[in-house]
Amino acid sequence: MTAKKALVTGGAGFIGSHIVEGLLGRGLEVVVVDNLSTGRKDQVAVDARLLEMDIRDAGIAKVFAQHRPDVVFHAAAQASVVVSSEDPLVDAESNIMGSLNLLQACREHGIERFIYCSTGGALYGDPERLPCDEQHPIHPTSPYGVSKATVELYLHSFSILCGLNYTVLRYGNVYGPRQDPFGEAGVIAIFSQRMLRGEGVTIFGDGLQERDFVYVSDVVEANLQAIGQDENGVYNIGTGRGANVNGLFERLTRLTDSPLEPHYEPARKGEVYKVYLDVARARAGLEWEAKVGLDEGLALTVDSFR
Repeated sequence: MTAKKALVTGGAGFIGSHIVEGLLGRGLEVVVVDNLSTGRKDQVAVDARLLEMDIRDAGIAKVFAQHRPDVVFHAAAQASVVVSSEDPLVDAESNIMGSLNLLQACREHGIERFIYCSTGGALYGDPERLPCDEQHPIHPTSPYGVSKATVELYLHSFSILCGLNYTVLRYGNVYGPRQDPFGEAGVIAIFSQRMLRGEGVTIFGDGLQERDFVYVSDVVEANLQAIGQDENGVYNIGTGRGANVNGLFERLTRLTDSPLEPHYEPARKGEVYKVYLDVARARAGLEWEAKVGLDEGLALTVDSFR
């Protein structure tokens, strides 16, 4: 690892703030760019420099010129499948146009590596096979998945145009302390907080839909491993196993001592029914694999909300 300074977009948010702490722990200087639309100042480590700015802002180029980062971690995003389905323009403006603004700045300032927080949960669509490996066809069922896939294509293009080195990390459903209810694994944050308040929860669909839930500390480790890569790479970051929503509810019921039964509503449009990820490539190329099991991760998450 040769990088000494990192820029983290979305570094005041759930995943981004944990990445910031991981980078500081490895001795890097960290600059955070976040518009605080969903992130919070109190989640940014005190040793990081926070710049309150949208990634679509023309001033991004000045940030690169002033702070001269070696590596960029792009975690800022409109991360709700539901929001993207209701307003795809808002999703595209943030996730596509904002990312392009960053890539232009990288092109102008010679960034060593661009590490992109993508999605494995929404990218592949309804899977043809499980677990999904990185060669699985990309057929997203939501505008959110489309926007993430589009930026991956732009990264490939920029690598040809200007030699930008990149790593794409296709996350499963990331959960853990500080999790917000807006991302792909928001169900855990919503269920945990409502159960701890003695409130009931709603399950959309039959509850048998499966996701690959991966704990946030494992995701941070994948990001850190990506810094020292020599080549461009695309990696699934998950556990390789699916867990269904009914099972999550039962686990969280035990952890919170909630006596309430769930309420069921119709499934929401744009959401995949079952998806989990093949992580063999990350094991080989990043020397990475998830270490935190679901029961341990849920207990840590509930304790943090409690």
